[in-house]
Amino acid sequence: MKKFTRTLILVSFLLLVVLLASGVQAQTSSVYVITIKGTINPVLVDYVERGIVEAEDNGAHALIIQMDTPGGLDTAMRDIVKLIVNAHVPVVVYVAPSGSRAASAGVFITMAAHVAAMAPNTAIGAAHPVSIGEEGEQAMSETMEDKVVNDAAAYIRSIAEAHGRNIEWAEKAVRESVSATEREALDINVIDLIAADLPALIAQLDGRQVILINGQTVTLETGDAAIVDVPMKAIESFLYTIADPNIAYLLLSIATLGIMAEIFNPGLIFPGIVGGISLLMAFYSLGVLPVNYAGILLIVLAVGLFIGEILTTTFGIFTIGGLVSLVAGSLILFKDASPQFQINPWLIAIVCIIITGALSFIIQRAISAHRKQAYTGREELIGKTATVKVALNPEGMVLYKGERWTAISESGEIKVGEDVVIQKVDGLVLHVVKKQDMPSEVKSKR
Repeated sequence: MKKFTRTLILVSFLLLVVLLASGVQAQTSSVYVITIKGTINPVLVDYVERGIVEAEDNGAHALIIQMDTPGGLDTAMRDIVKLIVNAHVPVVVYVAPSGSRAASAGVFITMAAHVAAMAPNTAIGAAHPVSIGEEGEQAMSETMEDKVVNDAAAYIRSIAEAHGRNIEWAEKAVRESVSATEREALDINVIDLIAADLPALIAQLDGRQVILINGQTVTLETGDAAIVDVPMKAIESFLYTIADPNIAYLLLSIATLGIMAEIFNPGLIFPGIVGGISLLMAFYSLGVLPVNYAGILLIVLAVGLFIGEILTTTFGIFTIGGLVSLVAGSLILFKDASPQFQINPWLIAIVCIIITGALSFIIQRAISAHRKQAYTGREELIGKTATVKVALNPEGMVLYKGERWTAISESGEIKVGEDVVIQKVDGLVLHVVKKQDMPSEVKSKR
């Protein structure tokens, strides 16, 4: 009985501790923060969704998206806007730190926030849509351009109206690519507040009311809120890093070098593995970027010409063609896309120099191998000197490296003891000529 009583007291005490801890946790408000820095692409969609879900599940008072972006893909932007609009936790988009911008797709994301904020010395705007297709930026007909621009304008008007923001400016950002500083944006009701840093932002959010998609009015209580950072997972950070035009191009170049090295040096294994992995990562990266497929085909043609040069030794013709194709493909790989989707020209130059150097080395080795005389088999006998043991008239016997061979003279009768040079091997019969009849450079070979 006493044992049962002690157990009951212990269980009751533990339950009391859990309840007290839960009460303390419930009283402690928190604000979750995710950070976007760079282009808007599909990897960010998953990151934003995870941040919203974690904030909702853990009862956060708000989720802050700290953003610095030059823009990005329309599809990814719309997915992020939908996540923000349908969130059950207030979402604050904060263009920060100072010197940051919310351009192009970033304008739509900022306008979709329940609270839009900017840090000092930041900018927002230039949201005119650009059509990116298989050939880079598409030259749209006037009718098609009107449809695309009207669709984007209607979309941003709807977003701005839902949060009581400046509809006219929002439409101009799409149609005329207008931009504004943080102070101008605040004065014309594009954003809700300016904050120097995260603590200042959280302090200004305290007491502000927002309306969620379900019509619920939420009063933000962030006065003593704890900041909970939600960083990218390792895999998210890795995928976001390689979803960059320069990284994609670099991976494609490494894949080219690795696979070529494996083709011409079978059994090395390591270059082939590195090349294969790089190629798969390049495929992923190119899959989330606005790729010009003509550029990819030119790069593939360049690789084919490089391989042809090594296999046929055309003395540089294929190499020159391959380099021209590689440079052209590199320059138009993301042709006419937004600036954030352009490859650094210096990277193209460095890659071309490295590939040219590698090719020169491989070609030199290949030519040397072709010119070398065989060391084994019948071919090893060609050009070597033997001694006549049975007079050749025209058939007889010669001695080469201690072995007797039947030989046929191709330069008349040859006496015993004379030196001959092997010209051809026909089965087990050697065709020879007098050494005196050979050019001086051949006579010196032994």
